[in-house]
Amino acid sequence: MEKRYDAIIVGGGPAGLSAAIYMARAQFHVLVIEKDTIGGQITITGEVVNYPGIPYTNGKKLTAGMHSQAEAFGAEFLTAEVTGLDLEGTYKTVHTTRGDFTAAGIIYAAGAHPRLAGFAGEEEFKGHGVAYCATCDGEFFTDKDVFVVGGGFAAVEEGLFLTRYARKLYMVVRRDDFSIHSPVVDELKENPKVTLLTHTRIAEVSGDQAIRRVVLEDTETGEKRVYNAPEGDYCGVFVFVGYAPENGLVKGKVDLDDRGYIIADRDQRTNVSGVYAAGDICVKNLRQVVTAVSDGAVAATSLEKYLGTLYRQLGVKRDYVRKAPPKAPQQEAEAPKAASGAYLDDDIRQALAPVLARLERPITLRLYSDNSSYAEDDRKLITELASLCNKISAEVVEAPNEDLKHTIAILDADGHDLGMRFHGVPGGHEFNSFILALYNAAGPGQNIGEEAEKRIATISEPKNIHIAVSLTCTMCPDLVAAAERIAASSPNVSVDVYDLQHYPDMKDKYNIMSVPCFIINEDDVHFGKKSVDELLQILGV
Repeated sequence: MEKRYDAIIVGGGPAGLSAAIYMARAQFHVLVIEKDTIGGQITITGEVVNYPGIPYTNGKKLTAGMHSQAEAFGAEFLTAEVTGLDLEGTYKTVHTTRGDFTAAGIIYAAGAHPRLAGFAGEEEFKGHGVAYCATCDGEFFTDKDVFVVGGGFAAVEEGLFLTRYARKLYMVVRRDDFSIHSPVVDELKENPKVTLLTHTRIAEVSGDQAIRRVVLEDTETGEKRVYNAPEGDYCGVFVFVGYAPENGLVKGKVDLDDRGYIIADRDQRTNVSGVYAAGDICVKNLRQVVTAVSDGAVAATSLEKYLGTLYRQLGVKRDYVRKAPPKAPQQEAEAPKAASGAYLDDDIRQALAPVLARLERPITLRLYSDNSSYAEDDRKLITELASLCNKISAEVVEAPNEDLKHTIAILDADGHDLGMRFHGVPGGHEFNSFILALYNAAGPGQNIGEEAEKRIATISEPKNIHIAVSLTCTMCPDLVAAAERIAASSPNVSVDVYDLQHYPDMKDKYNIMSVPCFIINEDDVHFGKKSVDELLQILGV
């Protein structure tokens, strides 16, 4: 089906969210299309301390607020992959995996993706020694030697974070020094664990189940030297070498510079009438959240003026989107206050209240207890959730085997296991994905589109997905949410989520050095976050 909007925003990062807020507040019909995570790359940043007016937050929380704000003004959001753009003519068409959509104006805010370093063995050792997120994977290299590739701000910040875990840290920089000047650079250089390798690149990594050997090359002389991990040990390589623009959809359609970034003027206009660009996809000197948000606001206000002129020329009468202004926090329903010693504090209870109020069908949270401290935390969690929502019941049974110890399973009203289980305590970043699993199990659940539901219905053979996560990982919840959404719609799919901290045998069996890691039917191993569509492709439907 084809649906027409005033504006379509491609990309749901800070630039796209800012544009959506401005367009929706001006009462335009606006659609935001995002194939992955709403919030973009910043959602994997655990600490944001330079956003004006907000002394301390994280990327996920910051963009979640933008998302809610845009929705409150009437912006619509669609999870889908954009497969093509027709930008000629008065009305533009956006082709997606969930149908075609048209609009008089487009704001392209697809951002950029991390670059690969390009050394031999990089692809082979992804997840087995080569990593791209220090917060997610740093702990796997505790007391190991670690190489960090890159000379920019991200490499410096991530390198400093990795000093918490690494035995030795080698910063591999192609030039004679880092490309930034910051107190963080001095802090990194002064750390006794850190060795700076200038005029150096990694040429190759090799090993068996892990990286045992790193070949370093002098960028001026070409001379090579070899690092060998201590006998019986292994090392890690973290890559932070910048980003590449997501320009595949606009190549040959709008003007790009020689590096592939979109050329836009001060009003964020491209060379194509009615097409604007915002955020990291644009030619710019500073790629930060604050500049992305600024780009989005400028693009939206410029597009507003363009649409006003266009509609007057065409004699089109605007159909305004009239929404009540967002409610002030004090107008929200109050959740029951936490008792002394409660597992969930008042802030979490308040945040849960609107989600739990939407549950439609009864479910039971069954804890398979092994009488450990972890099982006690699980017991507190499920009983308090049951006290907050009359659609949730809690029960505790003895774990029948080692595989189910301190495990929470979601059951339907008839007591049937829905195939959505968490092994451990769903805290940290996994708490949100656990609550989302309840929402999907009890309804109404996430709207993933008719096409995805049809594909899920074709799954006729059992698919068990084991997902290894770390509670500090910011990318793991996206994979967990996608897998459990599929399981919620298919009796042939089950998902077991494991906090890898409690399952060292699983880590050793599959040689896991990066999360998220998922294993299909116990032998098909994959790494990295996936959307519902990407996961269905891997499942073969």
